[in-house]
Amino acid sequence: MPKPSPAPAKNRAQLTPAETRLWSALRAGQLAGLKFTKQAIFEPYIADFACRAARLIVEIDGDSHAFRQDYDERRTAFLAAKGYRVIRFTNADVLEALDWVLHEIAQAAKPSPNPSLPERGEEQHVPLPGREGLGEGHATAPTETAPKAPKRPHP
Repeated sequence: MPKPSPAPAKNRAQLTPAETRLWSALRAGQLAGLKFTKQAIFEPYIADFACRAARLIVEIDGDSHAFRQDYDERRTAFLAAKGYRVIRFTNADVLEALDWVLHEIAQAAKPSPNPSLPERGEEQHVPLPGREGLGEGHATAPTETAPKAPKRPHP
């Protein structure tokens, strides 16, 4: 595989505060022993975080993603065609409800025990508890979680 050009390499080195916080919780197999890679290259795209063993990609969406839905949909379709499932969270989800985000990621990494539920290569959306009805661009995560996620802390 060819090396990434300098521009993507520079972008990969500059994580957002939300990405930095999530990476500190994912790195070195801290979440259920899962090995994640940050800013993983899937030419021509870069995924925020990837767990290749679980065929799972975690995307952290900032405000700009509201204006990039077509691009995000093309990228998700590309990754799904490669057998990856993409789950999305907002910056606010990571910064305000990290325990919930980690729970959802761990659940998404597990194989589906129910064949009628979505499989790898699909994207699922679920609103963060308390944010239902806020429209597109808010917390998204797999729909296949059975156990209740940790409650979101209130300030």
